[in-house]
Amino acid sequence: MSNEVFTQLVDAHYAPLYRFALSLARNSADAGDLVQQTFFIWATKGEALRDGSKAKSWLFTTLYREFLRGRRRNGRITSIEDLPPGEQDIAAEDIDRVARLDAATVMSALQSVDEVFRAPLTLFYLDDLSYQEIAEALDVPIGTVMSRLSRGKAQLRGVLEREERAAGAKVVAFSAAKGVKTS
Repeated sequence: MSNEVFTQLVDAHYAPLYRFALSLARNSADAGDLVQQTFFIWATKGEALRDGSKAKSWLFTTLYREFLRGRRRNGRITSIEDLPPGEQDIAAEDIDRVARLDAATVMSALQSVDEVFRAPLTLFYLDDLSYQEIAEALDVPIGTVMSRLSRGKAQLRGVLEREERAAGAKVVAFSAAKGVKTS
C-alpha cells in the first residue's frame, strides 16, 4: 500500500475513529492509543481486505476488538446481565428539554452509559453508521444492535434527567391544551 493511499485513509477516518475510541476508553490518551493501534493493524494487515469500500467497517471493527482485548487483559469487561428494565422512545414532553441540551452535556452523559450501549450509540449518532455497519463493526446480529441502541437511549435519557435535576433545572410538563399553564 502506498503512503499516499494510507494517508488518505487516515485523513478520511481518523476523526470518527477517535470519537468512537474516546467514547469507549473515556480518556484521550487511551483513545489515541486505540486509534494508533488500529491504523498500525491496517498498515500490516489492511491490504488483505479485498473490497475497499469496507475499509470504514474494518477500521471500526478492529478498533472495537482492540478495545475489548485491552479490557479483557485488565479484567474489566462489562456484563450484559445488568440491563435496565423498560425501554421507551423519547416522549413528546422531552422534545423541549432535548433541544436545550448542548453537545458537551450530552457527551459527558454518554460517558456514563454502560460501554455495551455506548459503542452502538456512538457509532450510530456520532459516526453515522447504519445498523448493518454497526453490526459488522461490533460483530453482533443486527437485532442486538437495535436492542442496544434502544436500551442505550433509555439509559442516556436517565443520566441526562439526573444531571438536569442535580443542576436544579425546573422541568415544565408539556400540555397539549392551548392557554393552559403548568407549574
